[in-house]
Amino acid sequence: MPGDEASPQHPQPAQTPADPPAAPTPLARAEQFVWLTARVLEQRRFAFHFLGGDADPVDTALGSYLNGDGGYGHALDPDLRGPLSQPLHTAHALRVLDSLGRCGGQRVERICRHLTGVSTAEGALPVVFPSPHAYPAAPYHPVHDDPPGELLTTGPVVGVLHRNRVWHAWLFRATDFCWDRIENLRHSHPYEIQSAVAFLDGVPDRARAAAAADRLGRLVREQRLVVLDPRRRDAYPPAPGYGPDEQLFPYDVARRPESLARGWFTDEELARSLDFLASEQQPDGGWPVRRRDWAPGSALERRPIATLEALLTLRAYGRLPSQVSRPGPAPRP
Repeated sequence: MPGDEASPQHPQPAQTPADPPAAPTPLARAEQFVWLTARVLEQRRFAFHFLGGDADPVDTALGSYLNGDGGYGHALDPDLRGPLSQPLHTAHALRVLDSLGRCGGQRVERICRHLTGVSTAEGALPVVFPSPHAYPAAPYHPVHDDPPGELLTTGPVVGVLHRNRVWHAWLFRATDFCWDRIENLRHSHPYEIQSAVAFLDGVPDRARAAAAADRLGRLVREQRLVVLDPRRRDAYPPAPGYGPDEQLFPYDVARRPESLARGWFTDEELARSLDFLASEQQPDGGWPVRRRDWAPGSALERRPIATLEALLTLRAYGRLPSQVSRPGPAPRP
């Protein structure tokens, strides 16, 4: 009968239970964390690297940290607060520009002029410059009246400039400084090793870099500067002045497979460290920061940076898809 939907002539279609929603992927969970917690710069960087976003918004966000002297400030590196240009900020800015493929041109020429003016007598960069105002800074970056040049700051800056084939007079003495420090290292600490690798991965003399990296890798293993087995972290005590859990792992020094530091570790050691890195994603989708927590704002801003670094490293080793996958529209009945 018309309207009798239960009649044999008009049977109801069979009801099938809806499939449960798929669990969010690690990349999707990280995206949620970034939108909830990150500065505009890290949000733009995530969109560029994982959502197919354009480089211009990243560039614009980075520009808000640029000072009139050609350096960068305003807590671009969250451990140094205040507006003044500092080498750690400029090193951070150059890494961002490098990731965009925009580390060149007049902007970088201006950065190099700034670096020339703030270098020590030996042509290197200190970690922190003294300022006329007591702007807050992490206690592990003490301020000295006459700060010495450090490989910790100079190495990453010189390495990224060389990798982008930047030529400037400042680079000659700064490069010599890095070579001298690296080839004469007898004792070191993990972050200095990280900076040495950043230099060696970018410097043009590849044969010399490979020889220096080989010696450095032996030093790292002899002095237990990198945790080779995350299950035995207590066998690798943190360096003096580091926080209780402030340890580096193979992926921290060999950020990409093509790094010279990749040869320091067996396939098993690297795989263990990458498994550990993947497992470190927290319930909120972000990665932890292992350095000492000294200020709420710094800790909050540091975690999205650490999350981006973790994602880029995992992707470089084939542990993540290149972009966040969006669910398609539901099929029509």
